[in-house]
Amino acid sequence: MDVKSFDVPNISGIEKSSNNGSNVEISTSSTVNLIEDRTNWSRPIEFILSCLSYAIGLGNIWRFPHLAYRNGGGAFLLPYFLAAVFIGLPIFFAELITGQYSGLGPIKAYSYLAPLFKGLGYCTFMVISFVSIYYQLIIAWVLFYLYSSFFPSLRWGTCDNDWNSENCFSTIEDLYCRQENVGSASDQIFYRGGCREINEICSIHDLVGVNASNCMNTTTNELVPINDVITRSLSSEEFFYEHVLGIGDARWDNFGYPRWQMVIFLFLGWTLTYLCLIKGVQSMGKVVYFTATFPYVILTALLIRSLTLEGSYEGIMFYITPQWERLLSPGVWGDASSQIFYSFGLACGSLVALASYNKFKNNCHFDAVFISIINFGTAIFGGFVVFATLGFLSNSMQQPIDNVVTGGPGLTFITYPEAILLMPLPNLWAILFFLMMLILGLGSQFPGVQMISTSIVDHWPHLRNKEWKVTAGVCMSCFVLGLPMTCHGGIYLFTLMEWHTASWAILLIGAAEIVIFSWVYGINNTLDMIKEMGMKFVKVTRYFWKAVWVVITPIGSVAIFIFILTDLGPSEFRDYVFPLWADILGWMFGLATLVPFIVFAIYQLIVVKDKKTLLKPTDLWGPQEIDGQRIDRAVLA
Repeated sequence: MDVKSFDVPNISGIEKSSNNGSNVEISTSSTVNLIEDRTNWSRPIEFILSCLSYAIGLGNIWRFPHLAYRNGGGAFLLPYFLAAVFIGLPIFFAELITGQYSGLGPIKAYSYLAPLFKGLGYCTFMVISFVSIYYQLIIAWVLFYLYSSFFPSLRWGTCDNDWNSENCFSTIEDLYCRQENVGSASDQIFYRGGCREINEICSIHDLVGVNASNCMNTTTNELVPINDVITRSLSSEEFFYEHVLGIGDARWDNFGYPRWQMVIFLFLGWTLTYLCLIKGVQSMGKVVYFTATFPYVILTALLIRSLTLEGSYEGIMFYITPQWERLLSPGVWGDASSQIFYSFGLACGSLVALASYNKFKNNCHFDAVFISIINFGTAIFGGFVVFATLGFLSNSMQQPIDNVVTGGPGLTFITYPEAILLMPLPNLWAILFFLMMLILGLGSQFPGVQMISTSIVDHWPHLRNKEWKVTAGVCMSCFVLGLPMTCHGGIYLFTLMEWHTASWAILLIGAAEIVIFSWVYGINNTLDMIKEMGMKFVKVTRYFWKAVWVVITPIGSVAIFIFILTDLGPSEFRDYVFPLWADILGWMFGLATLVPFIVFAIYQLIVVKDKKTLLKPTDLWGPQEIDGQRIDRAVLA
C-alpha cells in the first residue's frame, strides 16, 4: 500500500474551520497519513449501477407486488408515491452525502458527526445483518426454481407430483380440457387430475351444469359459481408451499428440521455472493454492468406476453384503480413506507458504505434523484406483469382477483411461473427469468455484505489488506445463522424477521439519520457541505431539501410509525396466526436494531463530562479530501 506522509500545514493549516464555526483539528499530531490507493469505483457509472442493482432488486419484483395485492392494488400506489418523494428520496440522498463526504462506513461516520448518535451506525449494522441473513433465503428459493427449470416438464405447472393435493388446479391442463371440449355438448374443466364435464361435477351437488363457470340450482333457478361448489388450488402455489418450502403441517410447535435441498441452495447462494465480492467494490463494479440491465429485458418480454392473455385487462384495472377507503387503514401506509425503505435499501448503512468509495466531487445529488426515479418506476413496471397475470388466473379460475392466490411473500413465485407456462419455449423463459431473479437478488445482496465488511475493516483498519477474509467470515456466519429458515417451518421465522426488521424499526432509524444532519449538525451546515463537494442548488431545490430534511421527512416517519402501532395485531402467515411468544420474538428482532442507539447514548451521557460536545462533530469528522489530497480517516482514528 502506497502511503504518503506530510505535515498538516502543507494542506490547510493545523486547524480546519468546520461548517459550524468551530475549529476542528484534522489530526492530533503534525503528520497525516494519506492512503492514495484506497479502493474507489473505477468509474462513476459503476457506483450508479451498483446502487441501481442494490435498490432495484427482489424488493421491487418480489415484495412490492404482494404488498400491493394485500392492500387493494391501486390504493397502495398513492401512499407508495408519497413515501418515495418525501421519505425515500430524502433519506437516500442523506446517506449518499454521509458516505461520500467522509469516505467512511456508517459506524465511524455517525460517531464522528455527533458522538451522541454513535449507536446509529450500529443500528444500521444490525438491520443489514438481519436483512442479509433472511434475504439470502429468497435467493435460495430462486436457485431452487432455476434448478427445476431444467426438467423437461416444468413441475409447477402439473398436478401429478407427489406433493400435489387432489384439489390441484393446473391452468395448462385446464386450457387443454377446454380446447378438447370445443364442439361438445357439455363444457369441461380440469378437476382432480383430469378433464371433467361440468354436468358431472354439478350433479354431485344436486345442481345442473350451465357452463364452465356456473352450476344452477333448479329449485330456485339461481346460478351458483363453480368455485362455490368445488375447491381448487393452483399447482404453482402447491409447488412453492409444499415442494420448495416443504411446509406441510409445520407450525411453531412442529418446526421440523433443515431440508437438505434448501441447505444446499442457501450455501450455493452465499458462495456466489462471496465470489462476486472477493475483491471488494472493484469486482462488484464490474458485475453490476450486467446485473443492473439484464432484468429489464426479461421483464419487458413477460409484460408483453401477460398483456396478450385473456383477463389481463381486469388485472391491470385492479392494479391501477384505487379503493380510496383503504387509505384509512394504517396498514396501507405502514406497508408503503416499509416498502420504500426496503426497495431503496434505506437505514441499512449499505448506501453510506457504497458512497464512501466515491470520489469527493461526484454529483451524488443527480445519482440520488436518478436512481430513485428508476427504482420507483421499476416497482410499478413489475407490478403490471404480476397483476396482468393475476387477471388471467382470475379469468381461468372464475374467482375474484383478490382470491386467486394466497397473498404473502410467495405471490411472485406463483404468478410469474404461471405466466412462463403460457409462453413458447417455457423452459427457456423459465431459465432466463430465474436467472434474472438470481441476478437481482445477488445485486441487492452485494452492497449489504459489503457494508458489513466495510464496517468491520473501518473499525479494525489493520484488516484492510485481508478484506477478502473478512468477507468470507461474514458470508459463512450469515449462512450458519440462516439455517433455521431452511426448516419446514422456516417460513414463519422468515416472516417475523422480514416484517420486524424492515418496517416499523427502520422508520425510526431513518428519521434519526435525517435529524443528525438537519437538527444536530444544522441544515445550513449540511447544505454548505454539499456545496463543498461541488454540488450547487438553485433556490427552489435548496428550499425543497430544507423543507423535507427539517420537517417533512423526520416528522412523517415518526407519524407513520405511530400510525402503524395503532393497528398492530398478531403476526400470521396464510391462515395460521402465530402464538404470542413468537410475536414477542419478532418484536425482539425489531428492538435489537434500536438497542445500540439507546445503549451508546446512555454510555456517552455517563462518561462524557462536557455534554455539549455530544452534539458537535469530533476532531475526526471532515471531508475525505482536502486540497485534492485523499485522507483515510479510519486510519487516523
